[in-house]
Amino acid sequence: MSVAKKDYKRITTKSLIEMKANGEKISMLTAYDYTMAKIVDTAGIDVILVGDSASNVMAGHETTLPITLDQMIYHASSVVRAIERALVVVDLPFGSYQSDPKEALRSAIRIMKESGGHAVKLEGGKEIKDSIKKILNAGIPVMGHLGLTPQSIYKFGTYTVRAKEEEEAEKLMEDAKLLEKLGCFALVLEKIPAHLAEKVAQSISIPVIGIGAGGGVDGQVLVIHDMLGMNNEFSPRFLRRYMNLYEGMTTAIGQYVADVKSSDFPNANEQY
Repeated sequence: MSVAKKDYKRITTKSLIEMKANGEKISMLTAYDYTMAKIVDTAGIDVILVGDSASNVMAGHETTLPITLDQMIYHASSVVRAIERALVVVDLPFGSYQSDPKEALRSAIRIMKESGGHAVKLEGGKEIKDSIKKILNAGIPVMGHLGLTPQSIYKFGTYTVRAKEEEEAEKLMEDAKLLEKLGCFALVLEKIPAHLAEKVAQSISIPVIGIGAGGGVDGQVLVIHDMLGMNNEFSPRFLRRYMNLYEGMTTAIGQYVADVKSSDFPNANEQY
């Protein structure tokens, strides 16, 4: 029996738990600035992730590692000022939580106080459980992230699918259950086999958001620049492009250049 979709005026961590229980899929996209976040929020997205992917799409770095805590706070505060409905989750950047639980707590507190974000996201399982505990004990909601964890890219050596082998799949399942037990409100699974992701989603009560993890999970997340086709160099199997903004924008800008060069712009109606 289907459950009527609830009209949420504001999405909270509790809302996401209810959505999973009611079988309603959760939509999640990244945003890094005020203007884009305003559009994404108005369109009805449930969760906005201020991802450390800003390191790639906003700053042009090869990996997510270079972005700093100060830079994440800057991006997150810009997003928070734009939203009215979505839950805003902010990535803790590489180096701000892995080695010292006290440093992890200080980092999370800075994000919450200085950006106004609603929750933080950390990559990893058992190896960062003390940091997660410390943050949760301070009353800060935590979203987990397992599978392909981009902050560990140099350990993996590749962006290929994770947890295809039985040993790694078992560890991922154990970590997912641990994150639920610790008190995380949701979990991202990145680039793992669809059958494993579905099994994880069915094994835990918290929402599982997938990226390259198939359709058997509780929701999906994509990088906004990828799904709008602003980035034409990135084409993984899991990506669906809903627009081709790269082509549209280069055409429009090219036309603007031509109009300026030919003195067509501005015309008589476009001046005072």
